[in-house]
Amino acid sequence: MPDKITVAGVAVDTRHWIGGERVASAGTFTDVSPIDGATIGEIARGTATEAEAAVAAAKAAFPGWAATPRAERARVLHAIADGVEKRIEDLALVETTDNGALLRSHRRGVMPRVAHNFRFFADRLLTLDHEDFDTRGHTNHVSWDPAGPCVLITPWNAPLMLATWKVAPALAAGDTVVLKPAEWSPLTASLLADIAAEAGLPAGVLNVVQGHGSEIGDALTSHPDVRRISFTGSVPTARRISASAAANLTPLSLELGGKSPLLVFADADLDLAVDLAVEQYDNAGQVCLAATRLLVEETVADEFTRRFVGKAARLRQGDPRDEATDIGPTIHPRQLEKIDGFVRRALDAGARAVLGGHRRDGQYYAPTLLTDVAQDSEIVQEEVFGPVLTMQTFTTEDEAVRLANDTRFGLAATVATGDLERAGRVTARLVAGTVWVNCFFVRDLQAPFGGSRHSGVGREGGTWSFDFYCDLKNTVTAPKGWKDHG
Repeated sequence: MPDKITVAGVAVDTRHWIGGERVASAGTFTDVSPIDGATIGEIARGTATEAEAAVAAAKAAFPGWAATPRAERARVLHAIADGVEKRIEDLALVETTDNGALLRSHRRGVMPRVAHNFRFFADRLLTLDHEDFDTRGHTNHVSWDPAGPCVLITPWNAPLMLATWKVAPALAAGDTVVLKPAEWSPLTASLLADIAAEAGLPAGVLNVVQGHGSEIGDALTSHPDVRRISFTGSVPTARRISASAAANLTPLSLELGGKSPLLVFADADLDLAVDLAVEQYDNAGQVCLAATRLLVEETVADEFTRRFVGKAARLRQGDPRDEATDIGPTIHPRQLEKIDGFVRRALDAGARAVLGGHRRDGQYYAPTLLTDVAQDSEIVQEEVFGPVLTMQTFTTEDEAVRLANDTRFGLAATVATGDLERAGRVTARLVAGTVWVNCFFVRDLQAPFGGSRHSGVGREGGTWSFDFYCDLKNTVTAPKGWKDHG
């Protein structure tokens, strides 16, 4: 296996990054591009051996990094952001080849956001403080102490952005990191290791190990030296991680699936509501936050459907490297089979496809809208993670909220209404970690992010990230009892 491969003209190391060195494995796995099914290369396939080495490296590096002054940690994070910005084109080209998301989005939005992740948490670190408070003359001082080695397990749909959403606050907090990227999109994590090393991050502070789920994941999540685990992915995998971590009582942050609703009331700006609905096809529907359940007030349902189908039918699906493309491919043949299975079963159960409902050549699935679906049906209740939306109607505000909350998930919700008072009433009743009103996917790193019910455990973002990645300590000091050393 070659140590490096060339991806879209960019050299990428296929080995792990452990303790400041490139480390090979006995085995490999094949990385394939969803764009055309072509083999990208053979990637080092980690096992418990590499997991043990990575955790050991993170443990050894922890005391030095934890003792590094905040200002110095922030400086290094800004240097990493500088490195990302210098390599935006490389990162965009590699990630598009690896996971099939739009190149234009990677260039203009995703990779600049990666740099912003590091800058935000670097700056937030420098202002992280809590006002001292008094208890009967005693002073209370709250501090955020670095927790230790962290295992960060990230998904394939937005590999680098979601990885750095975890890596940046963990490093800022003074923790060391073992990053395990998804095996379907591992390449930009390797580039991140290069960038971090060039920025001066000490050896062992960031480690990157690649491999298939349980082969390496179980060894990481059950390791007694791991102090935090953050995972973004599916509910079944989260259950396995939770069970693995339980023996050591390792704190978890879990951002899991979603089956989010978009509530469209008759008083909404209908063109805006249609735009919001069509936007749910972004990244070929492979977005955990996507509002895949359209709930539309009955009096405007026909007009909404007409406008939606007209707009969605104009979306261009194809090669994500083409500037004119709106929707790229599905990440992997297994995911394509899963999506198609959901749709076929829904159609067999009586659903009607008013748009799409079928595969296209290669790993492409047509943008789909299904109507005539029952609330308790699989297609309404389970996460598809593809360009498949359902539409149901409601007649009252109470019914809209009931339908919106009637799944096991609670990650996000979107509301389209022209009535400010209604917006307040409805959002207060929705079960969701994030609610957007007349907008979608507006995310500020200052805000808490996470899900309710089966959509996750905990919140990250802003100070909430430091609360998770640190051990909070309250020091209470008496007003007297001091000796005079003068």
